[in-house]
Amino acid sequence: VDVSEYQGEINWKAVADDGIEFAMIRVGYRGYGESGIIKEDACFRQNIEGALAEGLDVGVYFFSQATTAWEAIEEAQFVTDAIHDYAITYPVVFDWEFITGRTARTSGMHGQTITLMANSFCNEIEQAGYAPSIYFNMDMGYLFLELGALLDYPFWLASYRDTPNFVYHYDMWQYTDKGRVDGITEPVDLNLAFRDLSADIDES
Repeated sequence: VDVSEYQGEINWKAVADDGIEFAMIRVGYRGYGESGIIKEDACFRQNIEGALAEGLDVGVYFFSQATTAWEAIEEAQFVTDAIHDYAITYPVVFDWEFITGRTARTSGMHGQTITLMANSFCNEIEQAGYAPSIYFNMDMGYLFLELGALLDYPFWLASYRDTPNFVYHYDMWQYTDKGRVDGITEPVDLNLAFRDLSADIDES
């Protein structure tokens, strides 16, 4: 599963008993308004502590609305500060998305800049000893990101097709946003990991 405050209070024992093996938890987000303030997800700490207590592998993601490489680095530093005391075993993910239907500080961003920001975020995460990753859907991957410049990092693909025909290798697949899992009352994203992503963690 991947979760945020939008799933409300979660019974992590029930989640684990339902066969879920890993959780990607939103640490926080940058607002899409002009000020672009960074905020912690309201349920981050209870989610990460609950998932870890039930023995799940745990990774995290940050919903970015960065407009420069420096802002992406700032977001990565916010994330590493927030997760410092937790046993993160799965990737730390850069999740940058366009805001549709609303005026956003990121409107009109170019793929070259988004790619630079993804690299900057991931490099900062890697330097802190975590395994970085990049989340996107196929439109973002094909039309905006310069994926050839991001191949040092695993990809987390969002695609709700039965069999995505994406030309790049991806290590994790978000295959629905309408999943149902015991312990979570709201619909939830479900994911498959195609290998043991905990092997990417720097143990040094």
